[in-house]
Amino acid sequence: MDLTNPTQENVAYMIEQIKDKLRMANGDAMQAEAFDENKYEDLQYLYEMVMKRDSFSPSEMNAIVAELGSLRK
Repeated sequence: MDLTNPTQENVAYMIEQIKDKLRMANGDAMQAEAFDENKYEDLQYLYEMVMKRDSFSPSEMNAIVAELGSLRK
């Protein structure tokens, strides 16, 4: 998948992948439509960071969720 283009489909893909990787219990609360394409580069950076890691500490999880919250519209 080509994630270099800031499309809503790419946003949806990255959000779903992050939710799966983090095994988010309340992942339904994070809909791709709630994310602004103007912040695409920030979302892509977060996505790449999450995908590189195998595990996360509770404080890292909180920081990731907080960052996702700041990227919402």
